[in-house]
Amino acid sequence: MTKVATARVGRHDNAEKHLVQTAARYYGLLEAAPDAMIVVNQDGDVVLLNAQAERQFGYHRDELVGQKVTNIIPEGFAERLIADGTRSAAEALTQQIGMGLELTGRRKDGSAFPIELMLSPLDSGDGMLVTAAIRDISVRKDAQKHLMQMEARYRGLLEAAPDAMVVVNQDGDIILLNAQAERQFGYHRDELVGQKVTNIIPEGFAERLIVDGTRSAAEALTQQIGMGLELTGRRKDGSEFPIELMLSPLDSGGGMLVTAAIRDMTARHVSDEQLRQSQKMEAIGHLTGGMAHDFNNMLGVIIGNLDLLRPLLPPRSEQLVLADESLAAALRGAELTRRLLAFARRQPLAPQSVALNDLVANIVKLLERTLGEQIVIALDLASSVWPVVVDATQFEAIITNLATNARDAMPNGGRLTIATVNSRLDDDYATLHPDVAAGDYVMTMLTDTGTGMTQDVMARIFDPFYTTKKMGMGTGLGLSMVFGFMKQSGGHVSVYSEPGIGSTFRLYLPRLRGSVVEAEPPRKAELTPTGGEIVLAVEDNAALRRVVVRQLTELGYRVLEATNVTDALEVLKSEKVDLLFTDVVMPGALDGYALAREVTALWPNVKVLLTSGFPATRGNGTVTAPAPRRQLLSKPYRRDELARALREAFDM
Repeated sequence: MTKVATARVGRHDNAEKHLVQTAARYYGLLEAAPDAMIVVNQDGDVVLLNAQAERQFGYHRDELVGQKVTNIIPEGFAERLIADGTRSAAEALTQQIGMGLELTGRRKDGSAFPIELMLSPLDSGDGMLVTAAIRDISVRKDAQKHLMQMEARYRGLLEAAPDAMVVVNQDGDIILLNAQAERQFGYHRDELVGQKVTNIIPEGFAERLIVDGTRSAAEALTQQIGMGLELTGRRKDGSEFPIELMLSPLDSGGGMLVTAAIRDMTARHVSDEQLRQSQKMEAIGHLTGGMAHDFNNMLGVIIGNLDLLRPLLPPRSEQLVLADESLAAALRGAELTRRLLAFARRQPLAPQSVALNDLVANIVKLLERTLGEQIVIALDLASSVWPVVVDATQFEAIITNLATNARDAMPNGGRLTIATVNSRLDDDYATLHPDVAAGDYVMTMLTDTGTGMTQDVMARIFDPFYTTKKMGMGTGLGLSMVFGFMKQSGGHVSVYSEPGIGSTFRLYLPRLRGSVVEAEPPRKAELTPTGGEIVLAVEDNAALRRVVVRQLTELGYRVLEATNVTDALEVLKSEKVDLLFTDVVMPGALDGYALAREVTALWPNVKVLLTSGFPATRGNGTVTAPAPRRQLLSKPYRRDELARALREAFDM
């Protein structure tokens, strides 16, 4: 009996010793923990805590052991210790193991601070104990608050930016974007946040986020700050467009972030292409204009001599037939140079204020006979269109040219609609078309239902000598003449076309601020008027000068001649002259315009008639109009045209 009792006492002592040892090891673990640690029983009483808990809550442990845990964690923790009728506290707490519970702690002095709890249940044999690791997260909360404030400010900056803005992490994931990026790429931001940046910038950007073994992302990206990277963007619908990226690295503390400002370069590319096209056309215009000037002088000699030769040949003779054929060929050459000058914006114009609707309506009456019955012409003239200033004869020619092209594009018939409307070309349009000034215009639009044009053809339609017609069916100067005339008139021409649907030409003429002035009817003149006055002919081309002198002599005039401005002034000082007939373009510092001004100032009674195959231009490309009391006779001219121009000059 004694032996048995002794044995039982020994087993009890061993269990108690084991419990003490276990408690000691557990207490040692609590003290070694970096966070505050408390052990609470199922009734919510604190049974154990470590030194970090004392410091964190401001209590001595004797003040907390045996007290309710609600003294230091007022809400949210003690409730989790209560077991309901369906599950034990152990079962309830097991579901919360590893969860970071964010609650509020209360120090001895009554101050509150944010804490995070990690719970762990422990079955002591006498009921459920709960070990809680308590971390003061005041610093983290302050950091989060600061980060949220920073993010709000940063997001505000992103939204205020005029360009698309995306923020990408080092892995190439989009973490933030602004509304402009949504609009530019066609996505809602929820569709992009968290996705790879390669969805919207397929190549060239994500590769810059990769860190190699020799440098960090910050170092790699710092070298690219301020650089405009020209890449290609891709919209949600799959369409691609040119973009420019400006990169800026941002160290967020949790890794490298990259802010990319993305600018849509489509408008700039279009503008650059428009500028290049304008410069190309300007260069070609100077070249063709110079050629036309020389060619006109040669044609002037040919046409002038043929006009002098024809009256000397027997009627209905073979020689007269040959002369007439030569003259016809020379006149076709003159028409060719006229079109070249139109493209070069150097053709002589006689602009006047007109009511465009009346002008277009009169043109259409002629077109109905020209285009044939297979082409239906529809007029859509807006009421109260603004007046414009234009050379009515030349405008009629370009409308006829465009209508003829439309007819050729509708071999089986179709519909040609001609419309007028007031139009405003704004600054955005002018930005895309550098050769256009923003302002009010009157637009004349011609739309056909023909075969249409491809983009490649449209890119070249205004180039001189470019044509899609068969050999011998066209010179390729019709549309280039349209282009040059509109530019010379201060206007603009645009084209839209789709293969199989048709083409639309829009002609914009600047609005005239004022009322329409009725043009004077042309004076009726004799078929070949003559005179006996003294004419001073000034021409630097010797062959052409001989022709002019001969023509003037046959018309009955007494002729004096000079080769340049200096010689002409000397003649005027010594001889009586009734009319100065001078070329405009001459070698030396002074031209025909300067000579005319000098003559008008010194000899106001001397009449002036100018002639040119390549009129001088102002800086904007428009031809310098003759001053009052001065007419301009375009080269090459017929003898009868010279005779009428002389009499009109004398009559002014």
